[in-house]
Amino acid sequence: MGLCHGKPIETSQNQTENPDVPSENELVLNSQTGKASKFPFYSPSPLPGSAYKGSPANSSVNSTPLRTPLRLFKRPFPPPSPAKHIRALLARRHGSVKPNEASIPEGNELEIGLDKNFGYSKQILQHYELGEEVGRGHFGYTCSAKAKKGSLKGQDVAVKVIPKSKMTTAIAIEDVRREVKILRALTGHKNLVQFYDAYEDEDNVYVVMELCKGGELLDRILSRGGKYSEEDAKAVMVQILSVVAYCHLQGVVHRDLKPENFLYVSKDEHCQLKAIDFGLSDYVKPDERLNDIVGSAYYVAPEVLHRSYGTEADMWSIGVIAYILLCGSRPFWARTESGIFRAVLKADPSFDETPWPSLSPDAVDFVKRLLNKDYRKRLTAAQALSHPWLANCHDVKIPLDMIIYKVVKAYICSSSLRKAALGALAKTMTIPQLAYLREQFALLGPSKSGFISLQNFKLAVTKNCTEAIKDSRVLDFANMVGSLQYRKLDFEEFCAAAISVHQLEGMDSWEQHARRAYELFEKDGNRPIMIEELASELGLSPSVPVHVVLQDWIRHSDGKLSFLGFVRLVHGVSSRAFQKA
Repeated sequence: MGLCHGKPIETSQNQTENPDVPSENELVLNSQTGKASKFPFYSPSPLPGSAYKGSPANSSVNSTPLRTPLRLFKRPFPPPSPAKHIRALLARRHGSVKPNEASIPEGNELEIGLDKNFGYSKQILQHYELGEEVGRGHFGYTCSAKAKKGSLKGQDVAVKVIPKSKMTTAIAIEDVRREVKILRALTGHKNLVQFYDAYEDEDNVYVVMELCKGGELLDRILSRGGKYSEEDAKAVMVQILSVVAYCHLQGVVHRDLKPENFLYVSKDEHCQLKAIDFGLSDYVKPDERLNDIVGSAYYVAPEVLHRSYGTEADMWSIGVIAYILLCGSRPFWARTESGIFRAVLKADPSFDETPWPSLSPDAVDFVKRLLNKDYRKRLTAAQALSHPWLANCHDVKIPLDMIIYKVVKAYICSSSLRKAALGALAKTMTIPQLAYLREQFALLGPSKSGFISLQNFKLAVTKNCTEAIKDSRVLDFANMVGSLQYRKLDFEEFCAAAISVHQLEGMDSWEQHARRAYELFEKDGNRPIMIEELASELGLSPSVPVHVVLQDWIRHSDGKLSFLGFVRLVHGVSSRAFQKA
């Protein structure tokens, strides 16, 4: 295999007669030149939407084709597809809903009287000489420019031009405003396109950014025929994960990660890669979920289609990119957007065909753990950087990981019995897993005696704070964790507190971890326990029939916690879960 590929596509008569519905063959284009690609097996997300080729709200879902081709169905009808609702959401978002089209209410937007004044400087032509167009997208275009004055005088830049005429809803206006705000707050990371300034006039908003002359990651994938060595793929992954980990720590989820949205700064083979296009990005607090469906069809996570997601959705997209880099084909493919979404929701990516059997087990494990349909079992960006597959890469810096805050908070609020069970589980951790936890422990700034207090959690986030972290309210979450009353943690207890049990469960070795941990718990922490005491430990309300729901948690022979009860306990089963059952 080794090449991106797909089945040959026949253009239907209906499609050729309707000029408004392009055939899929017409959409297999080089996203930069607009010319037909030499590789029909791989089409870029064909509603072009990089920061150099569109507005921030370039497409709620970019997909192939633009519309699902018409077809006659025989009974029974197929299950409803999210594609229709996603198209309606996109139309609603940008004010392009036609009469009699379905739409999803997104608020009370009124096209009349929209305030399109952003408060940006109106003097762009005094500061920049605009040049030729270098990219065009669905909602705008990008041109090169040269700075006339100031610290950038004489320097080439990129200017993204977003027509105000396209901003026909309050949501579209807010998308532009938020993109500029996020770029302004996050600029400075070496793998993020540098933001310089924003301007406006009567007709357009202008976003001035660093000019990247090396082309898209997509173009390099195509030029290689979709074949990357593991070493070359690692170099790409480290840069992508580095900037995404930075964004996630600030509480920013990108929501449209794909090869088109990463640019190289020059034509040099080993130059830096830069993330672009934050037009669909949003703020998300660690304990919150987003529900609007945005992204690009081939890279969209299952939970996005279910309308409940967080930063984990970006990690799925990175998993898709990693899959493409390593084997040259998409993990999920179909002729229609409906088929793509069904594949994302139901199908499993293949790891049986060439070249997967010849790749390292670590490479396969890395991709599998990113493409887990259960977002709770997916690696975070910081964990992915700590994965054994990337262990020998140069210039890998493991950043602070917000998942640590979530799981430590849950640990502190847990019963003494669960803490003992997690302590046993922590003792089964492997050296690579402990390496990640050591990095996180060190980033929290332990004292010379080797302890950290919850105040350290506040201080660690403050050191990494940008304006974005304030807008995302991540700082509020960190302060909430820091304000909890608890004793100091040494590294051993920190490991117990910082374990993500769901992520361990997503590993092939989970059963061995659980069995070994239960053996240790049997020796050190297991004791006879009454069902009433267990119910109290779990915080179950009197209305829950505890003798029914907890009878298989305790062994009848000696009254101690059973293996099943142990596994459920480390997962932190709550009374709410029992009530749902």
